[in-house]
Amino acid sequence: MVATTSEQPLTEANIPLSSWSFAIRVWLAMMLALFVSFWLQLEAPASAAVTVGILAEPTRGQALDKAGFRLLGTIAGVAASIAITGIFAQARDLILAAFAVWIGICVFVANLLDGYRAYAAVLSGYTVALIATQQIDNPQHVFESGVARGAAIAVGVLSMAVINTLMDTPDRHPRLMMQLAAIRRRVREYAGGADGNRPGSSATFLTLLREIVVLRPEAASVALETSSGFVRSVAARSVAVGLVAELQEARMLNSGPVDVANTDQAEAALERADDFPLPALQLPGPLAEQKHLRDDEAEASAWTAREWLRRDEEVYQDLLALMSARWPLRSWRAPLYRSYRIAAESGVRAALWLAIASIVYVWAGWPAASASLSFVALIIGLGATTPSPRSFTAITVVGSPIAVALTGILEFIILNGADAFPVLAIAMAPFTIGAAILMKSQNPLWSSLGRVNLLFLPVILAPSNPQTYNPQSFLFTSLFLVAAAALVLATQTLIPPVSDEKRRMRLLAEARSELHEPGRLNGEDPEEATFRDASRIAQFLAAGGAQDPRALAEMLSCLDQSAMVRLCEARLIRLAGGPLAALADRARAAIGKRDTLTLRTIAQQLREPAPQVASIEADAAACLIVTSKILDRGNGVEFPEEAT
Repeated sequence: MVATTSEQPLTEANIPLSSWSFAIRVWLAMMLALFVSFWLQLEAPASAAVTVGILAEPTRGQALDKAGFRLLGTIAGVAASIAITGIFAQARDLILAAFAVWIGICVFVANLLDGYRAYAAVLSGYTVALIATQQIDNPQHVFESGVARGAAIAVGVLSMAVINTLMDTPDRHPRLMMQLAAIRRRVREYAGGADGNRPGSSATFLTLLREIVVLRPEAASVALETSSGFVRSVAARSVAVGLVAELQEARMLNSGPVDVANTDQAEAALERADDFPLPALQLPGPLAEQKHLRDDEAEASAWTAREWLRRDEEVYQDLLALMSARWPLRSWRAPLYRSYRIAAESGVRAALWLAIASIVYVWAGWPAASASLSFVALIIGLGATTPSPRSFTAITVVGSPIAVALTGILEFIILNGADAFPVLAIAMAPFTIGAAILMKSQNPLWSSLGRVNLLFLPVILAPSNPQTYNPQSFLFTSLFLVAAAALVLATQTLIPPVSDEKRRMRLLAEARSELHEPGRLNGEDPEEATFRDASRIAQFLAAGGAQDPRALAEMLSCLDQSAMVRLCEARLIRLAGGPLAALADRARAAIGKRDTLTLRTIAQQLREPAPQVASIEADAAACLIVTSKILDRGNGVEFPEEAT
């Protein structure tokens, strides 16, 4: 039976049991990581505990995916640490300068990626801070420090994997299938015209578009869940790409001249397509023009309905492939839109933030300033993977004193000199479990505070065997952590991150520029290219695009035009090498010039030798008619001033 909205999840103390299970898994994995680290006498057991906190994800696939990228990022960071200290071993200032450049490069790469790949990029950046800068006075120990950190991370990864296996952590793919199936149902409702001809239809379209695009990283994470995980991952990507293509066709269907009020009417429009072409009847003068106009409009509607039904069937088949763990009909990629200009500006700002912080520490001459600089790099790196780096820093400024206070209570009031591991495990339970439960909160502020405390508590406590109780060391660590958060916030106030408005204008300018390159696919299928454009709109919305309706309308217009032009290019390619190749070349030239009258004329010429509706020529003719309509509509959009 399908669950209804009235059914509530099982709770304990008004907290869902799934959150309790997740929090207990995190605590057990962290204690296991510390126990193994103590047993192996690792140099940095706190790194193993922090690794568990970082890998705290609700499903098996997400944890394993993040663990793999964490190991890759650590290897890259250790290699960079050895290279930087090896080249600039005798010049401390050059080491700091090289480190700032490296952080900038890592943030640049992170802005071109998403999900755990972006996290791996910034991890390779702040790993240099945790290894190279803390050994800045002893560069010969960088390799040993890197090996010790790598060993601790490996222990944390294995501990999380063991606990997830023993506690039967849920897989991601069952819920992912339900989400994709639910989105397909909503796309069908949208195509049925429930919102199609009302002003709010764009809001429905954008909501569905964003929900599909954000599932891209999760589709990748299911690859490691089971032996069939890779096949499921490919199928999930194909479903996501197909859903975007189907949603785009539904938008065309709703904006057409025929109001398709429901799926039955869409099928009726498909049946009406069998009536084409109309009988060869020569009408004189204006009557002939009106007849062709009516024919073109009706044929365009019928063709759009056929395309939408075809897309819907393809998505259905890919969903079946996902459910049965078999290869889909098409192994589509789900490309991410990358703005190199925005990424470069973000990387330069990150490098400047770290450079300014380094200058402050060198000028202040603080003892053990390298530890605080490591926190600076950590905050900059983690903030680069969030929509708003300055908001993340502000939350860190608030959360770090809370973490300091909680750690002080744990170390000097609850533990108070105890050195038995069971006592440490029991004492850390409420702090670790509480932070993990906060992470599961739907409130972004509480969730962020939970993540900050889960990461900073083992860093400040620095568990060791035997446990040391040094108030001075605790005070210095706490002071440098809070100072690092405040210093990063100050540098980000002095040199602000790339603003949302600038991101929007840059994305809009790049969308405009692509309209001047008709049919450019870059080795992508038209559906894959449309998904990439959809991810650009999702980025636009994440930058506050809903607050700028004029720019948003133009972004949607660019999406419509680009999708149809690429679809036409794919149709025209099928005519290459045949008797209509010259006509196809003329159509491409007309698309480039936005000559819609010529497109309609070419469509009429393509229909003449094609009495069958299902022929390649008739299909290309209908596509050209729809494209001419979309281009005419795009030419009517009032564009704001060109973004600079």
